[in-house]
Amino acid sequence: MPEQLLSLRNLTVAFGPSAKAVVHDLSLDLYRGEILTLVGESGSGKSVMVKAVMRLIDHQGGRITGGQILLHSPGKAPLDLVRQSERQLRGVRGARIAMIFQDPMTSLNPVMTVGAQLVEAIRQHRPHEEQTAKARAVAMLEKVRMTDPMRRFDQFPHELSGGMRQRVMIAMALVCEPDILIADEPTTALDVTVQAEILHLIRSLQRQTGMGVLFITHDMGVVAEIADRVAVMLKGRIVEEGPAARVFDQPAHEYTQRLLAAAPKFREADARPGAAPPQAAPVLSVSHLSARFPVRSGLLRRHTANLHAVEDVSFDLHSGETVAVIGESGCGKSSLAKCLLRLVTAQEGRALLGGKDILSLSGPELRLARNDIQMVFQDPYAALDPRMSVRQILVEPLRIRGLHCSPEASDGSLSALIARVGLPTDSLDRYPHQFSGGQRQRICIARAFVLRPKVLIADEPVSALDVAVQEQVLAVLERLTKEEGMGLLFISHDMAVVERIADRILVMYRGGLVEQGPAAQVLARPAHPYTRRLLEAVPVSHPGRRFARAPASGVTSAPVYPIGASPPLPMWDKVSSEHRVRRWEDAP
Repeated sequence: MPEQLLSLRNLTVAFGPSAKAVVHDLSLDLYRGEILTLVGESGSGKSVMVKAVMRLIDHQGGRITGGQILLHSPGKAPLDLVRQSERQLRGVRGARIAMIFQDPMTSLNPVMTVGAQLVEAIRQHRPHEEQTAKARAVAMLEKVRMTDPMRRFDQFPHELSGGMRQRVMIAMALVCEPDILIADEPTTALDVTVQAEILHLIRSLQRQTGMGVLFITHDMGVVAEIADRVAVMLKGRIVEEGPAARVFDQPAHEYTQRLLAAAPKFREADARPGAAPPQAAPVLSVSHLSARFPVRSGLLRRHTANLHAVEDVSFDLHSGETVAVIGESGCGKSSLAKCLLRLVTAQEGRALLGGKDILSLSGPELRLARNDIQMVFQDPYAALDPRMSVRQILVEPLRIRGLHCSPEASDGSLSALIARVGLPTDSLDRYPHQFSGGQRQRICIARAFVLRPKVLIADEPVSALDVAVQEQVLAVLERLTKEEGMGLLFISHDMAVVERIADRILVMYRGGLVEQGPAAQVLARPAHPYTRRLLEAVPVSHPGRRFARAPASGVTSAPVYPIGASPPLPMWDKVSSEHRVRRWEDAP
């Protein structure tokens, strides 16, 4: 019989003065050496339950109104965490139970370096390792694949990308080798190759140390890849629990069946029908676009080199077409999008939007051109002003551009718009905090469509959403793209989502394109080694198909060149009439 590490018995968690229960009479066990995944849609109570285990819910307006949280130790009576004081809990958090949070920016101290925060955790729980704390922290940064760990050790959180910050959080949780690791959506913001490495790392450390892992996710591919057991949560209750293979093969509860049906399955669903090569002129034509950022060094912070974030990128986007941009964090996807919106300055190239080079416009001409190109950002929480109602959010772009209309006409058009994106009819006078994450993202999509743009750039718009809401948002984007005849530039690291929505694919690696062509051809017959590496890292769709594989490694960040130096011009080979691949020896 495996050793019990954690037992939840009839746990009930409530919020507010009325003590409204959010988690109801929940019982669950976690054993040494297993990974238990907790799945369910947003609002099902997953995060509330694990925060109750850590007793963090006490500081967020919630309280445990019933039940026990038993932490087991060999040869000792179980410790009921519900009855422990805050002082006693400090000795448990981090040492016995560690947690990886979903949002690393709000979990890391912005005024402390990454290294100081890791060393602090070691000193708090392992004071006898004071002399080796730095070496241990740097080694852990290496384990979670941080590039140049010694330099990262001295950086602050705001100097790192979202994926790097999440790796710091994972390193901080694992550095003291806890008995129990709670991971709340730890790979949501990571690209597929880094996700594969983090999952491999967690599994490897779990086998080495025998720790138990409680893993929260909405990605059924991640569940299939890593889970030993699965618990399905709905409205604060566990509705199904069992070995991963049985839950996937014979889901007993209707809700579990719906979750599995809604999950996008890479290379198993019917392939998206290939779009015929467009005959009309492109709505957006990008030629030899390059963007570089200065690298400063020395005491005087002199400009000594350039980071080539985007290098010699060319592609066309046609009306009614969806072009997906894929690649790992740091490859230049978001920098490319920001160049097209003029949020980042491009040093070279052209971007013709409606026949005008948007990169050369300024003043009123640039403001007018931006009516035709809009963006949906990854994080709807940060993209919406919490003090503005939905009506004010949707009217603001019109007001800024002087496109006023009568209140009656405005109400009618705004109501029609929110209906098109699937929001409730009473949404206009509500505020962002009154909506779920998926509904907030639909508000962002509605705001982008207010001006009826010719091009919409969607930067990871569904990465943080659960599978059911993800499917709804993708359906909205597909429908509006076709109805409006608009070009959609879709940035994503989720290959199943790309397969579901894309007509063509651009593969970015270290700032440049290495492969491009029809989605069906690129996904079925990837020609570049980097594309193959990306596709091999996609999580499996069933526990029976998982296999031991060492995650691929290699430099993926944008290259740095001395001032005035440039990489060689790319040479391209044809795989088919529409499918092209960059010669490997010429790849940046």
